[in-house]
Amino acid sequence: MPFSRFQMVQAAFACSLWVFVAGCSSLFNRGEGSGKDEAFPSLLAPPKPPELVREAAVPQGLNEIRVDGVAVVNQLAGTGGPALPSLFRDRLLEEMKRNEIAKPNDYLERDDTALVQVRGLIPPGARRGDPIDLQILTPPKTEASDLHGGWLLDTRLRHQQMLQNTVRSSSVMAVGTGAVLTRADFDGTDDATLQVSGRILSGGLVHTDRKLGLVLRPEFQHVKISTAIAEAINRRFYFFDGSTRRGIAKAVEDDYIELDVHPRYRTHEDRLMAVVRAIAVAPESSGTQAKLVQLAERLRNPPTAADAAIQLEAMGEAAIPTLIEGTQTSNPELRFYAAEALAYLDRKEAIEPLIAGVRSHPAFRAPSLAALQGLQDPSVVDSVLTLLDEASLETRYGALVTLRDRKDGKTTLNTQNLNGKYRLYQVPSLGTPAVIVSLNRKSEIVLMGTLSPLSIDSFFIGPSGLVVRRMDAGSSVSQGAGNASPQFRISRFRPGQADAFAEVEATLAGLLRGITEVGGGYGDAVATLRMAKEQGVLNDRLAFDPLPTFQRVYYRESAGESFDDEAADDDEAEL
Repeated sequence: MPFSRFQMVQAAFACSLWVFVAGCSSLFNRGEGSGKDEAFPSLLAPPKPPELVREAAVPQGLNEIRVDGVAVVNQLAGTGGPALPSLFRDRLLEEMKRNEIAKPNDYLERDDTALVQVRGLIPPGARRGDPIDLQILTPPKTEASDLHGGWLLDTRLRHQQMLQNTVRSSSVMAVGTGAVLTRADFDGTDDATLQVSGRILSGGLVHTDRKLGLVLRPEFQHVKISTAIAEAINRRFYFFDGSTRRGIAKAVEDDYIELDVHPRYRTHEDRLMAVVRAIAVAPESSGTQAKLVQLAERLRNPPTAADAAIQLEAMGEAAIPTLIEGTQTSNPELRFYAAEALAYLDRKEAIEPLIAGVRSHPAFRAPSLAALQGLQDPSVVDSVLTLLDEASLETRYGALVTLRDRKDGKTTLNTQNLNGKYRLYQVPSLGTPAVIVSLNRKSEIVLMGTLSPLSIDSFFIGPSGLVVRRMDAGSSVSQGAGNASPQFRISRFRPGQADAFAEVEATLAGLLRGITEVGGGYGDAVATLRMAKEQGVLNDRLAFDPLPTFQRVYYRESAGESFDDEAADDDEAEL
């Protein structure tokens, strides 16, 4: 068993003591007769390198880091209240004094402000400037009654942990601000706590980069092993920093290798780590072809196919013919594994089988769309566009998100930026018409398909003083405005503020645009849609974040049976 670093220090001390006492000039050149002396350098020899990286190393940094802060939400319409004495108030006052805010105690006593707790999760591999969603909570005892319409003032978020019975805080890891979307805006229950909790989509910005890493197991902790593993990783994964080629791995210690996230695997760090750990430590040799044959055989066997595809992806270009052959199988599971690996190798041969995977089974939707999102071939866009006509709503919205997050896909979508508060998409689709509201990452509303007219005979009362009246084409107001089609007149009445009015076309898209024209935000739009659905004003389907999810189970025994795609969307939150 190799020496630990502590044992090596002890051994070095013992050696020096031995030299001093015995007057020996060299411990390792003592002659032929001493077997004990010859055994010592053999203990310091590096262990035999592993075949794959994962045999010697375990991942580090794949967990999310929670960050917390205490802050103020302002711009409340008299629904805030004094911050009651507590540890939270003390922390907030300390933060306000640190930032030289004048009269902090007076500010916390106003009824248009509320003290809140702010939480966020920094994902693995995050970089400085990356956005994160924030969760907003109020302390158990609060005078605030509703955070709707509120704005979170700048707050600094730190990672906190208990060490030696004391809460220790890190340096600032993220900052947050933005408009609060309360849980009551999209949840129609009568629970009052939903009005004083919510979220801010992409309201936080990460302040520190997060690195990934590999920790070597004790029996492999040697500088030569860590160096060999880093070199093997860099043969497979590298990128160009300007004109300089740079690998993603760096052997920092004899037991730790630091990893940068390869650009192809941004937001897919779990996948990157799985592939990195499947890399062979030894360079390619005459045995590479034999390994390809072995992996091709495993790729044809369902229980071993997923791991075989990862190992082939880890081999890089040499594995492309084997993976292309794997996409020709009639088994949808095996075809998916091969195509997914091909996509991360940026091969267009992956497009058709991945699109088929999205259509064939819910278990393949999320990973297939994730793989297509980063595939560089421009023909991806046209293929993904065909998914917008599928029956499954989560397939359609997943396809839209894939296009939205591609630089060459954004231009294919009809989108409007409503006063910088959120984006409105109007998407043609042969599927069942639906209205989709995002509750994660992006503030956006999607109108999909040909929607039914809103059922407003006279007027509709929405949130925050919003009143919507229908004006038919023959009305005097409508004629005076020069309009020959039905209109909505939107009014907003708020205490202490001037009344606001807007006239828009009598459609859902017009209603949403009118809400922003009278000063409404994303929370007002979401709450209006929820109330309209509950009161029968909105007749089409309303869904919140109907996205496909990862880690669904694929049941092989039911693969040949017919599948009701629409009925499978059980995880879609809808009204």
